[in-house]
Amino acid sequence: MSRLVKAAATLAGGLALAHAAPAVTSVQPLEPLRTRLLPRYAGLGDPGHIALTFDDGPDPLSTPRFLKLLEARGVKATFFLLGFMLERDPGLGREIAAAGHEVAVHGYLHRPMPLRTPAATRDDLRRAHALVADATGETPRWYRPPYGIASTAALRSARRLGMQPVLWTSWGADWRASATGSTVYDTVTGNLRGGGTILLHDSDCTAAPASWTATLSALPRILDHCEERGWKVGPLADHSVRAR
Repeated sequence: MSRLVKAAATLAGGLALAHAAPAVTSVQPLEPLRTRLLPRYAGLGDPGHIALTFDDGPDPLSTPRFLKLLEARGVKATFFLLGFMLERDPGLGREIAAAGHEVAVHGYLHRPMPLRTPAATRDDLRRAHALVADATGETPRWYRPPYGIASTAALRSARRLGMQPVLWTSWGADWRASATGSTVYDTVTGNLRGGGTILLHDSDCTAAPASWTATLSALPRILDHCEERGWKVGPLADHSVRAR
């Protein structure tokens, strides 16, 4: 291999690594380490508060059930909306915002960002941002990449749109076909500390069919768990996310 070809290959590899490097912070076993090293990105906030977040909606079948439960409990949350789902039912997006919940961006399509070109990434985020703002009347403040896997282009695009990227400190693994109310509850609370951000899903559009029923079943127990420990549950807007 000529020196020129070797140099080109090295450069291409370096660019690919730079594009996908943020993805390594999203692997589940690294969550505690990520929270310590990148508390703002992980969503670590006020020790007396828990941020409750939902991804992949709005879904006309499941999202209204979550809204009803949250209303009955007097709890507000942050909903990370998918653009293509919002396009199908913008009225439900307005309903989420009208109920006092925070709306945020999860992208237009639910695809891993490191597999997309920078141009496609920018277009995806701009499209999703505009849809959320137009449908809900709120300018989204937060961005969470699909699968929690960001890329350099995604992070830069989010910043240019005035959004802060944020992941989570605790999730429920509620997208799996094997998920039950008990498994979701155990998974969330096993790694939950004051100041944490919970990731759940109010839709099964990218998950096992009807997996959201396990989430809905677990949610009252999760809220009880937080209440018993004196943690107030609410949206990221009330979370005082820490800077590094």
